[in-house]
Amino acid sequence: MKILFVTGNKNKLKEAMAIIPEIEGCDIDLPEIQELDTKKIIEEKLNEAIKQKPGIELIVEDQSLTINGMNGLPGPFIKWFDKALKMEDLYKMAVAMGNQSVEAKTTIGYCNKKGEISFFESTIKGKLVAPRGETGWGWDPVFQPEGYDKTFGEMTMEQKNELSMRRIALEKLKKYLKIK
Repeated sequence: MKILFVTGNKNKLKEAMAIIPEIEGCDIDLPEIQELDTKKIIEEKLNEAIKQKPGIELIVEDQSLTINGMNGLPGPFIKWFDKALKMEDLYKMAVAMGNQSVEAKTTIGYCNKKGEISFFESTIKGKLVAPRGETGWGWDPVFQPEGYDKTFGEMTMEQKNELSMRRIALEKLKKYLKIK
């Protein structure tokens, strides 16, 4: 079984392959619609990927980071916030809004060879803190999962994968595909 994970992010691919070894990377530059609904974003990406890789099992992933003090922003726009701001600035914005609690969500879209799409999601709660740690990428140094005293940026990849929303969503996909 060969499943193409359409991503240009080598870190995401490495995490995914650690959970589902049958995954292979495929770096296709897909347009990303601006939408609050991650399922709509993924569906559009998968439909575009199907045009370029028809008849192949594909997965696309999207993450969102919802800051409760910012009325749900940045949500799926976190990718653009990450490009425009330092993560310390995101933390300072949450502090200024008076609520640092966040919800990190991973949504994975899987497309079978017939073009049928299924979604797998997982959410983890936490809070934004001043940047700590050197591992990970993006918002890992400012995200501290609920019940932990370390940020994702302070954890090893193995520690992060034990509780990450990406791992949980991938485990749901793995079960769906009946991969042992």
